[in-house]
Amino acid sequence: MTIAVIKTGGKQYKILEGKAFKFEKLLGAVGDKIDFDKVLLIADEGGSNVQLGTPYLEGRKVEAKIVEQGRAKKVVVIKYKRKVRYRRKAGHRQPFTKVEIVKI
Repeated sequence: MTIAVIKTGGKQYKILEGKAFKFEKLLGAVGDKIDFDKVLLIADEGGSNVQLGTPYLEGRKVEAKIVEQGRAKKVVVIKYKRKVRYRRKAGHRQPFTKVEIVKI
């Protein structure tokens, strides 16, 4: 089994082939193919064969399929200042894209 580290949405993710992951919102509809070209590392399960980029591996990409476009559970944000009758309550739902890794 192959392990890779990719960069998307300003974050780095350790991914495995055949697994599904949630990333920051990516453009595309459900069922679309997507390629991640910012590959930082590719390695075998045991760590015997490791390819490390500086910062990215040239000519390597990770192929994936979009499974779901959605929004996460609501996070409640509360601002409060005592003695001055100041209260604010707001909610936020972060959009995400669920992706299944097809090939590394």
